[in-house]
Amino acid sequence: GPRRPGKGAQVSGEGTQVSGKGPRCPGRDPGVRGRDPGASWQQGPRRPGLSPQWVQEEAPDVLCLQETKCGGSAVPPEVRALPGLPHQFWASAEGKPGYSGVGLLARHEPLSVTYGIGDEEHDREGRVVTAEFPALYVVAAYVPNAGRGLVRLDYRRRWDAALRTFLARLDARKPVALCGDLNVAHGEIDLRHPRANRRSPGFTAEERQGFDELLDSGFLDSFRHLYPAVPYAYTFWTYLGGARARNVGWRLDYFVISRRLEGALCDSKIRSKVLGSDHCPITLYLAL
Repeated sequence: GPRRPGKGAQVSGEGTQVSGKGPRCPGRDPGVRGRDPGASWQQGPRRPGLSPQWVQEEAPDVLCLQETKCGGSAVPPEVRALPGLPHQFWASAEGKPGYSGVGLLARHEPLSVTYGIGDEEHDREGRVVTAEFPALYVVAAYVPNAGRGLVRLDYRRRWDAALRTFLARLDARKPVALCGDLNVAHGEIDLRHPRANRRSPGFTAEERQGFDELLDSGFLDSFRHLYPAVPYAYTFWTYLGGARARNVGWRLDYFVISRRLEGALCDSKIRSKVLGSDHCPITLYLAL
């Protein structure tokens, strides 16, 4: 049966809140609660940021972590011991300790697990882990930043195209939930100061177009699908200038799902009150 949902999240800024009394599935029996299959948290530049207490309270079926900066052998013991998540899979950058890295932790053993996206140019930085479950694939991703001065923008565009190809191959077999730090604010509503950031990494026309093309290839931005007009809903705040206290942020973290999962989408939450990183966690509820 469905696991107990987590408490409703608050996405706050300028008095705006998205709160919930637990997820309900659109178009379904209003008494049916959704499972909590996935949570995602970008760990940021200052480790450790993970809160075992939050993980225990949220009780996800799958937890995806980004910017872990360590391989499997260096995972802190408190993460290894997280309750209810015994199946753990870690990717790290080749020859670059302390750089990039993702983890996927699961309550139930996946049918299969793969690392990378099957493209040699992109698979050395430890940015993707994919777990296959009976109903769907879960893809944990940490998308490369275009870099200061946009020095990696061309590389980022190649990455975006390669990721779309990879997701399309998966989606041809069964539905997909892509989660993680996708390093793009898709619309002007997704960052506090869009005009000042037209050529900033994460908000260039090229990166936003790449996200458009991902959605156009058969996917949904789960949060914006449910909350198309909610402002000030961010997942990242720089450590500089008290940005988080003033909610001067960006929405860079996403659950992107196959369009055919729309009927199973119960809720997509931003856990903006949870501290521990310059990103906050996000949670997806699906009825599968």
